[in-house]
Amino acid sequence: MKLTSQFWTAPNQLTLLRLLFVPFILMSVIDGNYRSALLLFIAAGVSDGLDGLLARLLHQRTTLGEYLDPIADKLLLSSLFLTLSFVHQIPWRYTILVFSRDLSLLVVSAVIYNTTSVRDFRPSIFGKVNTFCQLMAVFFVMLARVRPDFWLRVCRKYFLYATFAFTLISGAHYILLMGKRLHAANHKDPEAAT
Repeated sequence: MKLTSQFWTAPNQLTLLRLLFVPFILMSVIDGNYRSALLLFIAAGVSDGLDGLLARLLHQRTTLGEYLDPIADKLLLSSLFLTLSFVHQIPWRYTILVFSRDLSLLVVSAVIYNTTSVRDFRPSIFGKVNTFCQLMAVFFVMLARVRPDFWLRVCRKYFLYATFAFTLISGAHYILLMGKRLHAANHKDPEAAT
């Protein structure tokens, strides 16, 4: 399927729509309007689930979608971590760790992509758990601003700790996984090792 055809599929259009939510969520957070930010964040989450479901139901899985979907997720989460740290809702240590891991993996993947035949950059199970923990951390940080209940503050703290742990675990696991993929690629193509 041509790139222009992939661009216009329903799942990819939903992913692009999710990108449009990002500035409005950030503006709501900066304005202190956490109720609006939370509703928009939930809408973005629904669109994320819906684009995957549509891709399967309509048989519209595309290469563009495989790259676009995680980029949209990362842009949403990273910008929210950054903004929520600026407004003193998430301690900076979590944001710095999340950004350091993502930037390191991006650089490593770019180098591997440009210097080897490896093209498999799918996230590991730990990466998916990490993304889930980040989503829940952001959700509970904003929800605790809307409803300052004790159990919401506990959930916020729990998911921030889980984010910290799984950011480290998933980063280390991804490096090991890429090492295995490189090793397998070198055995398939001995010329790539030289």
